[in-house]
Amino acid sequence: MKKTLTLAAMLAILALFGCDQKPATSAGNAPAAPAAAPAVNTPTPPGVTEITWWHSMDGALETWVNDLAKDFNAKNPKYRVVPVFKGEYNESLTVGIAAFRAGKAPDILQVFEVGTATMMAAKGAIKPVQALMKEQGKAFDPKNFIPAVASYYTAPNGQMLSMPFNSSTTVFYYNKDAFKKAGLDPEKAPKTWPEVERAAQKLKAAGEKCPLTTTWMTWVQLESFSTWHNVNYSTYNNGFDNTAATRLLANSPLHVRHFENLEKWNKQGLFQYKGRAGKGLASFTSGECDMIAGSSGSYANIKRDSKFAWAISELPYYSDVKGAPQNTIIGGASLWVMSGKSPEEYKGVAEFFEYLSDPKVQSESHKRTGYLPITTEAYKLTEGSGFYKENPGTDTAVNQMVRKVTDKSRGIRIGNYNQVRTIFDEETENIWAGKKSARQALNDAVTRGNQELAKFEAANK
Repeated sequence: MKKTLTLAAMLAILALFGCDQKPATSAGNAPAAPAAAPAVNTPTPPGVTEITWWHSMDGALETWVNDLAKDFNAKNPKYRVVPVFKGEYNESLTVGIAAFRAGKAPDILQVFEVGTATMMAAKGAIKPVQALMKEQGKAFDPKNFIPAVASYYTAPNGQMLSMPFNSSTTVFYYNKDAFKKAGLDPEKAPKTWPEVERAAQKLKAAGEKCPLTTTWMTWVQLESFSTWHNVNYSTYNNGFDNTAATRLLANSPLHVRHFENLEKWNKQGLFQYKGRAGKGLASFTSGECDMIAGSSGSYANIKRDSKFAWAISELPYYSDVKGAPQNTIIGGASLWVMSGKSPEEYKGVAEFFEYLSDPKVQSESHKRTGYLPITTEAYKLTEGSGFYKENPGTDTAVNQMVRKVTDKSRGIRIGNYNQVRTIFDEETENIWAGKKSARQALNDAVTRGNQELAKFEAANK
């Protein structure tokens, strides 16, 4: 099990970047970045420019990342991309920031979507990807990217700041074999939450121990749940209209209703909480749990590890909510170019990003991992190849993201985002432990989360 960083450690992030946020520990006491382990045993040959890439992909996804680097390196002998795993998303972000502070940042840092506002607020730490590509004479048009993806990583002035890489969204997986055993139609996924409840009841009656679970509790069941139902997660249209001043709304009657249902299902043995982030995935791939809401980016691991028939469907919704379903939001991460690098390193990074943007590379990555194809050309190429017809459900993530986006469903862009998400994880865990009601837990999470947002606002006035 990977170590999860404490909230106190994450509070140091903005200070490490040189912003005015007061950290739990001083910047001078920030941990030094650990030495990067080489991706391969052989050193970079003389005359070849090395491009360091710190990332958080493990399991089947780390193999994918390494394969991308190997393919690029073989086609571009002047450069050598060296991918280095730096732990889970929050860990790699903290390590990357500490390395920047020490003047030892990598060329490329993978940062999850939760860290976007922090990176945007970092003065002098990054080189905008759009500026980099223009300087290097590379064709780079944000309009070529799927709008919901490009807009999330674009500054208010219209400049794209980071390179979309492994963009995911929330989807629903279910065990077709377990459905068949319980007398459910294995070709028909539950579309609404009441249908999920009825399916869970039948699965339990058939002897199943864990009918339903979820990964990424806050991202899936609160953040994406909000946009899927076209309701605000926070004020100022989820921070897009004013990132610093936004305040949380995730204790609305709809949010409370949903978590009261989860609370009831937990007590009835229909729903089980398996831990934060992606911890619950193994309970699905092992066959323990029969339905799971989670990331489209879990596709590669589910395909590799599951020994039963399974399928992908859209995230469930409440059909009586006006505007639902709308669209789910972006997850995953993007690639940020760090400042202070040599001209040759920047040339290499631009070449690598051009390679990653190639529709064929994007299409193959999409088919392999379940992450979004990023560009519309890659989506069209994948569709034209017959992949979606041969693998039903694999277009679910794309379809959910390309619906018409409203002001309430563009995504969520708030400061101290990781701290806020951790607070919601902590408070909702009190529900499953029987310590708080769903209403009380969400109310307390909003109160505590708004305190973090107030800190971010004060630091960025």
